[in-house]
Amino acid sequence: MAKVVIGVDRSEGALNALRFACEEARLRGATLSIVHSWDLSAGVTAGAPFVIGPMPELQQGLEDEANAVIGDLLQEVGADAEGLTIEQHVVLGGAAHVLLEEAAGADLLVVGSRGRGGFAGLLLGSVSQQCVHHAPCPVAVVHPPAQASS
Repeated sequence: MAKVVIGVDRSEGALNALRFACEEARLRGATLSIVHSWDLSAGVTAGAPFVIGPMPELQQGLEDEANAVIGDLLQEVGADAEGLTIEQHVVLGGAAHVLLEEAAGADLLVVGSRGRGGFAGLLLGSVSQQCVHHAPCPVAVVHPPAQASS
């Protein structure tokens, strides 16, 4: 069966990217695989390098937060996701590495753009850039909706 993989987080463009991925999955008759990666370094303080050994409470908290990200986004897209076969993957690791692994055998990988600075409309974030250059399948980079100027 066809598969569309999307990487999500709490960024501004994640909801827009998920809506795009839902539509692509529907058009392709594909399973939608929603991926959120989490990393121990993302939820720790500067003193963490001095901690030795597993931190099960921290790991569980980060995993719970990652699952909440997917749940919140699915609730927001609502009808866009209705009728789709959806897989949810919460994976320990860096976002680019995890998405590239999850994209193996996929028909499409969807990522959001998170360009920064004065050329934000032209730049890709580091994760989307890695995916564009190394993915084993086509990649769609979805930009956040344009903000209306005052």
